[in-house]
Amino acid sequence: MIGIAVSYIYIATGLHATQSSFFSTTLSWFSNQPYFRAIAKSRTWRLVFAIAVFLGAFLYTFAFSSEGFYTTSIESWRIVLGGFLVGFGTRLSSGCTSGHGISGIASLSTTSVIAVITFLIVGILTATLLEVMWGIV
Repeated sequence: MIGIAVSYIYIATGLHATQSSFFSTTLSWFSNQPYFRAIAKSRTWRLVFAIAVFLGAFLYTFAFSSEGFYTTSIESWRIVLGGFLVGFGTRLSSGCTSGHGISGIASLSTTSVIAVITFLIVGILTATLLEVMWGIV
């Protein structure tokens, strides 16, 4: 379904359907910063897409989770810190893992191939380091 949706959006609009671009555009509704104002074109359908991501996760969890809406044993501070690190990494690499991995590689982008390889190496090294040093994974 992701491949079909990405292909459809690209064929219909000529835009790469990536989460970081959708959420950046969605932020243009709430920010007057020049960066967000510059990317405010065609933002209505992007807002619908961003809302659908959350709604889809909610509906899936509601329909298939036996433990309730959302449960985790991870402390809130770790989730917040992880969110900030992911956001920083997304801005640093000019896109997210799914954007580079789905749209970028499908477009034969050398930059996206390098980004995905970098994501994988850093993820593997981080998980290994956490496991070895603190027994966390």
